[in-house]
Amino acid sequence: MEKINENLARKIQELQIIEQTLQNLMIQKQTFQLELNEALSALEELSEAKDEVYKIVGQIMVKAKKDSLEKELKSKKDLLELRVKNMEKQEHSLREKLEKLREEVMKEIK
Repeated sequence: MEKINENLARKIQELQIIEQTLQNLMIQKQTFQLELNEALSALEELSEAKDEVYKIVGQIMVKAKKDSLEKELKSKKDLLELRVKNMEKQEHSLREKLEKLREEVMKEIK
């Protein structure tokens, strides 16, 4: 009986760790999604802009070439999309693991 309790306690602890990891992952994913939305918005604004464009570097705004800035933003967008996609895969994997572990814990409790 003591071994079952130790096993159950270990699984509950693992469950808590996975839940915390999932929560941290969701926060990171949300941050990347916000950055991605900003990049998409900037690309949209850039497509409507005339020849003279500016970008913010630190706390100053500097003149930039439209095509160069567009290339930079597209690269950033692609990278962020990749990160979000990878995080979605991790999230899916963690959710599956979490659900399986919850089922095991519930069986042991009953």
